[in-house]
Amino acid sequence: MSDVAASAPLDRLAALLGREDAPRRAGDVVFPGGHWLYCLSAVSPGGLGDDGHAVRGGFLPPVSLPKRMAAGGALRFLEPLRVGATLERRSRVGDVAVKEGRSGSLVFVHVRHELRQGSAVALVEDQRIVYSDSAAAAPSSPPRQGQTPSWTRTIRPDAALLFRYSALTYNGHRIHHDRRYATEEEGYPGLVVHGPLIATYLLDLCLRNRPESSVAEFAYRPLRPLFDDEAIMLAGRPDESGETAELWAIGPDGEVAIRASARFGAAGIGPV
Repeated sequence: MSDVAASAPLDRLAALLGREDAPRRAGDVVFPGGHWLYCLSAVSPGGLGDDGHAVRGGFLPPVSLPKRMAAGGALRFLEPLRVGATLERRSRVGDVAVKEGRSGSLVFVHVRHELRQGSAVALVEDQRIVYSDSAAAAPSSPPRQGQTPSWTRTIRPDAALLFRYSALTYNGHRIHHDRRYATEEEGYPGLVVHGPLIATYLLDLCLRNRPESSVAEFAYRPLRPLFDDEAIMLAGRPDESGETAELWAIGPDGEVAIRASARFGAAGIGPV
């Protein structure tokens, strides 16, 4: 699947994040998280399931469990993506694991994406998807923050923000933009905030506080869902060497909802 790293989607994502960047021009760096705007699958209306995702059994395995969520991922930025460059994404399904959770069966699917820029692999993403037969339940003993952050930012995603991010990433999953479906069909208390959106906010937190640095590696793991119209605190703390940082997002109950980590280095993407 190929695409061109256009500037307009990046400018729109920057506005959504509250960045006051100058419009990007050819050759400028695509900031971390911007890669999710490119090489998007085009699916006709007849190819969508009831949840708004593409029907299963094409690229992804035909898992019969009805609920689907992002279960985290890891990114390796091998070289900066550039505005105007031609990109090609190559994807393959890795392992498929079946587990039993407190609320029923779970199926975890690992997908690896390689994003090429010219002849070189510029980014490698390992993505985990989880399927279940019930709405995701919060852990019985959710992890607490446990450390004092050096960086913080509070956001309050609303329905308009989630709709705009869904549009930017061509994500039809109805739990992010259809409140009736999210609450009545999947049992959530509100619209679910996208995992990659929070990951992008955490990457942006790194760039705001380490503007001279580049992000070489980033990994994130959602622990529980976050919902619209709730205050979310983004937090981060670099280690003593300054080479890595622990990052997390805290929900309105004070519990950690997403954990992440970043490694800074000469390779990678940034500053923007």
